[in-house]
Amino acid sequence: MTSISTTASAEAVGRRGPALVVLCFVQFMLVLDDTVVSVALPSMRDDLGFSTAGLAWVVNAYFLAFGGLLLLFGRMADLLGRRRVFLTGVALFGAASLVCGLSQEPWQLVAGRFVQGAGAAMASPASLALITLLFPSTEQRAKAFGIWGGIAALGGTMGLAISGALTGLASWRWIFLINLPVALAAVVLLPRLVPESRAGQAARLDVPGAVLGTGALVSLVYGLLQTGESSWGDTAAVGPLVLGVLLAVAFVAVEVRTAEPLVPLPFLSFRIRAVANGATLLFSAAMYAMAFLLMVHLQTVLGYRPLAAGLAYLPYGAGILAGMWLSSRAVIRLGVRPALVMSFLITAAGLLLLSGVTSSDGYASGVLPGMLVTSLGCGLSLPALTVAALTGTTDDNAGLGSAVLNSVQQIGGAVGVAVLVAMATRHGDAPTVQNDPLHAATEGFSLALTVAAALLALGAVLIATALGQNQRAEDALDV
Repeated sequence: MTSISTTASAEAVGRRGPALVVLCFVQFMLVLDDTVVSVALPSMRDDLGFSTAGLAWVVNAYFLAFGGLLLLFGRMADLLGRRRVFLTGVALFGAASLVCGLSQEPWQLVAGRFVQGAGAAMASPASLALITLLFPSTEQRAKAFGIWGGIAALGGTMGLAISGALTGLASWRWIFLINLPVALAAVVLLPRLVPESRAGQAARLDVPGAVLGTGALVSLVYGLLQTGESSWGDTAAVGPLVLGVLLAVAFVAVEVRTAEPLVPLPFLSFRIRAVANGATLLFSAAMYAMAFLLMVHLQTVLGYRPLAAGLAYLPYGAGILAGMWLSSRAVIRLGVRPALVMSFLITAAGLLLLSGVTSSDGYASGVLPGMLVTSLGCGLSLPALTVAALTGTTDDNAGLGSAVLNSVQQIGGAVGVAVLVAMATRHGDAPTVQNDPLHAATEGFSLALTVAAALLALGAVLIATALGQNQRAEDALDV
């Protein structure tokens, strides 16, 4: 019996590497679809006859479903089985991608994007929870998260390059159809590589908490997306934001009184995870806004065509990979806290370099240096943030921890795009720069990226001070 057990254990360890590859490819696909439509939107508008307002929902529908449903599906993964929820989400995402790629009417594409977001909300937290359980030791987990986080960050930025290439060389429909082989491979391979896992203690889903928590997230994400289309004073934005806050308050009140809450409040208040999620919120706000603003800047100020703008992002991927390679080593040798402070400051320096790019700058001398520094810092940051945000998670709540982290990333991204893009636009519309459109756009871009760099500096201060105040937390982070 001992021999059989040892052999089974060795086989499970041997399958961890291939399982991680499959999970990383799926996460790349899910995060890719956050941004892959950006360059292709004009082509979609022309082919399907979108209105200006309707076109925005090609992006917003995905954000809304992904960000709003993460918490619910993350907890369901713990209760019903992480592998089961992951495979269901991937299959749903693949089917929705096919619908998007074959769409003939605007509503079909928007509906497909919403279902894509729902599938991503099922698969993403379950994927991260499976990695957490597959790699139990701190050193193994740091390396696995280094790969997973770097690949996820690469997907968020490479979406722009892939979108530009496919739209320019083939058709926008291929940005969705390329998801099908990845989804099919994951559904076929993962059951052979990863055993099922669920919470050790029998529990039931907290239905009131699920309804209130999901409603709060959906309302907040919807309100934030509306601010990007109107303004912070518009009823269409304020109403959902106020409703989201009220639902969040009701959610907390219900969770305090529930015997088996969807999100136990002590889980959220755990210092290391709380600080990591707060830093993730700032980081996501800065980086989602940067990706959006830089793509616009390349095309409107520097005059790049969509394909050239997409190809201009390729070095960003190289920087991400370099940062990913260094991240696990930095975490292991320095500890999560010093590694995070360093990576946030490097990313902030890169954003400041990018903020100085003007219409007269060339690519190699203007855009590339800031892009490489920013991408290196991003590759260093995300894996270390993931390690910190999932510190102390167990077999019972790994899916919940992953869902909270992913929810924070999505909300941070929505906040960043809504606030910083609006800030850039308003600054560009100021009377002092209106007579020179290129100068106006450059001024707005520069201001927004400077603020993004300040958010990262604030995140570095938060990490350095909040974690450093507690020696036990610092010891828990050092590996």
